[in-house]
Amino acid sequence: MGRFVEGADRSQLTLLPECLEDWVSEDNAVHVIDAFVEALDLHGMGFERVIAKETGRPSYHPAVLLKLYIYGYLNRVQSSRRLEREACRNIEVMWLIGRLAPDHKTIADFRKDNGAAIRKVCAKFVALCRQMGLLQTPSVAIDGSKFKAVNNRDRNFTHAKMARRMAQIEESVGRYLRQLDSADRQEPSEAISIKTTRIKEKIARLKQEMSRLEVLDAQMRNTPDQQISLTDPDARSMATSGRGSGVVGYNVQVAVDTEHHLIVTHEVINVGNDRGQLARMSKQAKEVLEADKLEAVADRG
Repeated sequence: MGRFVEGADRSQLTLLPECLEDWVSEDNAVHVIDAFVEALDLHGMGFERVIAKETGRPSYHPAVLLKLYIYGYLNRVQSSRRLEREACRNIEVMWLIGRLAPDHKTIADFRKDNGAAIRKVCAKFVALCRQMGLLQTPSVAIDGSKFKAVNNRDRNFTHAKMARRMAQIEESVGRYLRQLDSADRQEPSEAISIKTTRIKEKIARLKQEMSRLEVLDAQMRNTPDQQISLTDPDARSMATSGRGSGVVGYNVQVAVDTEHHLIVTHEVINVGNDRGQLARMSKQAKEVLEADKLEAVADRG
């Protein structure tokens, strides 16, 4: 393979240098993540398991998992399973968490159990940016984004969805009843008997589903917004920009600094539109920036 760039031999004994530092440049963002987390008082912020127990299996220090979480946030790696894979193949992550490889359940449980503490870390980062003079301009842009929840669309019910599904069931039951009438007019046989039994079983299952939907309909009518989600109770059906499309999820309101594009404050709501959020988000951004006056820009929505 002359006159081509040749790769290294896969059978060589040393694939990586003995020091991971040689593979991570000085201006890499992982240095910032490492220094930022090491300077935090994790116990004071409310992180669990900061002090290790004397008995039992050793656990991962919260600082390790927090570094991995922040790295995933900066690099758009939200899934705990993808973060697990990155820890085993990404040299930057190996450097950051010392070649540890927590499994996806450990990562997911860390995020679930330390939600309030992670929010304090975000506030601490904004305060650090303000101390460094990055948020001196009291100007923010405010907008909302739809984030999909784990709740499937088929497990979210509104008045329109409920009526549509009940109509479909009634139509199916009517069709099966007509098939039974047709079978009764034919000569009795084993095949007709088997077909009749199967149709009756399908009708019974549809009636059970109708009873279940009636119970859910009663629960839905007792909710303030006349909507119910079975998997994720707080998720709501929301319209998106695509015509005729929608998502079951959350509306995340974000205020971003107009100069350095840093997120100043955010809030998760389950209202499908942005109306009524501008004033509240502006006040929150004003408090975070500690400004007397604030310029807030937003779109017409």
